[in-house]
Amino acid sequence: QVQFLESGGGLVQAGGSLRLSCAASGRTISTWGWFRQAPGKEREFVAASRYDSTYYADSVKGRFTISRDNAKNTVYLQMNSLKAEDMGVYYCAASEGYRGMHSSPGTYQYWGQGTQVTVSS
Repeated sequence: QVQFLESGGGLVQAGGSLRLSCAASGRTISTWGWFRQAPGKEREFVAASRYDSTYYADSVKGRFTISRDNAKNTVYLQMNSLKAEDMGVYYCAASEGYRGMHSSPGTYQYWGQGTQVTVSS
């Protein structure tokens, strides 16, 4: 089984920045993803990292950056220019493999506990 330590969420003013991190133990992670869920909405893809490639939802391109430290089995999500619509619970997701659509929740076997991001206007 995989254990996660997810951190970095909090309250920030619109236009501000936050950095989320998610460290995994127990398995070596090949594909990382970040998803978010706002109240009353479905969980949605935010960003993913697979091999040396990164992928982003259109809504966060140019503002968010996903990065990883393989030696630490950790993924990060740097979020800049935050907007009210970025609010929600952010989940890291992990897969030991490289198959599956990076934006599909079904690709990932393991999920973090989630961290709340609140953006005040």
